[in-house]
Amino acid sequence: MTLPLNTAPLNDILVDKATGALAGAAVGDALGGAAEGNTPEAIQHRYGGFIEGIVPPFNADWRNARPIAPYHKGDGHITDDTLMTAALVDVYDTVRGHLDAHAIATHLVPLLMGEKRWIPEFESEALLLHRIFLAEKWLVARLHYGHIDPREAGVGNIVNCGATMYVAPIGIVNAGSPDAAYAEAIDVAGAHQSSYGREAAGVYAAAVAEAMRPGADVESVVATALRLAKDGTRAAIAAVVDTARHISDWRTGLAELRRAVEPYDTVGPDYRAPAMDARIPSRTKAIEELPVALGMLTAARGDYRDAVLGSINYGRDSDSIAVMAGSIAGALGGLDAVPAEWVKDVSDNSRIDVTATGPVIAAVARDVWAADAARASQVAAARGAFAGAAA
Repeated sequence: MTLPLNTAPLNDILVDKATGALAGAAVGDALGGAAEGNTPEAIQHRYGGFIEGIVPPFNADWRNARPIAPYHKGDGHITDDTLMTAALVDVYDTVRGHLDAHAIATHLVPLLMGEKRWIPEFESEALLLHRIFLAEKWLVARLHYGHIDPREAGVGNIVNCGATMYVAPIGIVNAGSPDAAYAEAIDVAGAHQSSYGREAAGVYAAAVAEAMRPGADVESVVATALRLAKDGTRAAIAAVVDTARHISDWRTGLAELRRAVEPYDTVGPDYRAPAMDARIPSRTKAIEELPVALGMLTAARGDYRDAVLGSINYGRDSDSIAVMAGSIAGALGGLDAVPAEWVKDVSDNSRIDVTATGPVIAAVARDVWAADAARASQVAAARGAFAGAAA
């Protein structure tokens, strides 16, 4: 099935950057899905070398290979990362304003439970609830059935990248204002995650917000992430990026990047068999995905293709790493930074136009900025009155 891709005029820099960010994330997700959970060595053995584009599933018998997750990963299929990102865009499109944890309970959870969508990995329509994995099903269990305060519903969930993988839209809505993106994502992610899982969501949204700024580059994105990140998240980013600065080709640097993040990662060497103390709250640990994504961007000097291919061939949570690296590279370079053949093939194979959400979130961003400006004017007027009274 061939889909007509969005050909909206991308001479609008906001639309171009937003579309680059979200299409870049979706393409990284689709290319990275096949490799997920595996080591670089296993990936190269399965595919006869490094993955260089769309590949078939790692296991041809994908329906039965992992009964808990009978998903058709590979073949250019987007995964739950992109499905959740698109759902968050829909929430923004409904609210037309800044989001918080309560918006997740009020809008996102009913969408997960009540609206069938095409799920490429199922090759059928289904509720998003039936595709999202256990740490994301937590949203429904806690918010809909448990009636937990949304601001603290993430407490008790496994600490992972679940709340991070889909918050790029928060960075776009707060384009050019990383501090605001960080604060909004920390609030939103409270419904889903705690500890360093929540922290990573804030830092990733801030990185996207900086990448959306005209004139931004990889170094300014990394500097923004380091300025805002706390505790183990900051330490992990610093360690991985420092290592990445000395890597000229991801093909020879995969093991170095893994060694750099390993002291902060709780999962352990076997991604499919986490350590006993994996994914629990900590001040000194970090999720693996965001530091590695920023490392890949640094090693690739911001080049989309290299950053995403490095993320994919790293293995482990390869689709989410490629989502984060791909969205930031796409925001920096706009849609032209994302290889057009990948955009087309992923859209066709997933039966979803991966360029469609960019213009939507860009339009939302403009509405939000107008409301922000009106509030700022009211504040300025009030403060002016105080100044007049003091005189």
